[in-house]
Amino acid sequence: MTAPQHRSTWPATTVVAHVVLALLTAIILAGVRHLGTDLWQIFAAAGAAVLLHVGAVVAHRRPWVGYAIGALAMLVLVTVPSMGWSPSMLPSAVCFPLALWRLTSLVSVSSSVVALAVAALGIVLTELVAWARLPPDTPGWTRLVEGGLLMLVVGGVWLAALLVRRRREADRRAESERLAAAVADERAGIRRDLHDVIAHTVTVMVARIEAAAVTTADPATSRELGDIAEAGRDAHQGLRAMLATLGPATGAPRADSRPREVPISLDALPDLVASAASPLHAVTFAEVGERRPLSLSAEVAAVRTVQEGITNALRHLEPPVEVTVRLRWTPAEVMVEVRDDGGKALRDVGSQGTGLIGIEERVRTAGGTLSIDDGDDGWALRARLPTKEEA
Repeated sequence: MTAPQHRSTWPATTVVAHVVLALLTAIILAGVRHLGTDLWQIFAAAGAAVLLHVGAVVAHRRPWVGYAIGALAMLVLVTVPSMGWSPSMLPSAVCFPLALWRLTSLVSVSSSVVALAVAALGIVLTELVAWARLPPDTPGWTRLVEGGLLMLVVGGVWLAALLVRRRREADRRAESERLAAAVADERAGIRRDLHDVIAHTVTVMVARIEAAAVTTADPATSRELGDIAEAGRDAHQGLRAMLATLGPATGAPRADSRPREVPISLDALPDLVASAASPLHAVTFAEVGERRPLSLSAEVAAVRTVQEGITNALRHLEPPVEVTVRLRWTPAEVMVEVRDDGGKALRDVGSQGTGLIGIEERVRTAGGTLSIDDGDDGWALRARLPTKEEA
């Protein structure tokens, strides 16, 4: 049964339960009338039964009002003299613990404790009145047994409602946490995509414009290209500020999440390297060994490592710059290395980004390791990723 179907059965079930309890109550009242109970007592008990049903219905929307109506009805049943039956034995009296259940499931725990205390006080009052009306030949312990059983019933209803409520709250918290994790994962995916694709493209564009500005013979064109390059750097800084609003690049992609990017192939690396080259940026590519199959996550990590290494070299180093990209294959792994020569000097680009953190997450998720060597002759970014044979 689906959730909507399950909910749709509740109104019908409630109506049937009220009808059955009302019929049973009418039968019992007819029986006690036959035994000689006064008519006014029958009407009083019937009126109390009606109030019990009304209270149970009202409790679904206004729990305290419904519970108060039920408590008043039980008080009427207790104070009306009866012959040979306890007010709690009236079938319609079941509506009172139902109202208590509803109240406990909606109000605070402290308020539900007050409602439980009211029910317990009512049970004590009921048994005291019944004990005072006991025939001489009826032992008084029967009232203690009945009172104890009623306490167990009321306490059990209250405890069960409290447990169901806490489980429901735990489910809601778990669902909220799941949604929050999904939102965070989505934001992290957007952040990675923006950084890996757009930031790299902007960096390469600025580097090529700078190279054109240096190599052109026209001073006006050189100044114009310099202004364009500066605007590109400003755009890059704005992009980094926007990425910061999406949160830190922490937390690896979940195993059960679908890949956000279109599958990236190692065959795209030569074009990626060629697009970053310019007269002032010598970017070369070499591949050693027999290429082996990689998992999708490992292949994406390899391409993004190359992309991040080239981006960092072009962004942080003054040209001329030499960058070498190498892939070294063994049966067990591929080592992706991006090495630069240190360039002419280091640029002041402000605060450090989080691209390497994202690459480390990608490599770790793919089962590999990432290392960074920073020396006098430049720095090298190395990622070791397992092949499918090794995995």
